[in-house]
Amino acid sequence: MLARWLRALAAVVAGNALYFLLAAPALPERLRHRPFAPDAGLGFDFLICLALYLALGGLTGVRRRR
Repeated sequence: MLARWLRALAAVVAGNALYFLLAAPALPERLRHRPFAPDAGLGFDFLICLALYLALGGLTGVRRRR
């Protein structure tokens, strides 16, 4: 349980860092996230975090099988 929580925390922190530092400045204004508003930028940020969460889960799954 703790491992899943730490994996989710790592994915959210790293995903938000990637989005706000690398992706957001390159996006057009209408695709950037505005605070406290559901918009396309929030969805894109979510997809980055989800991809990282799944990638981290895949990496730990490979380690467990060996």
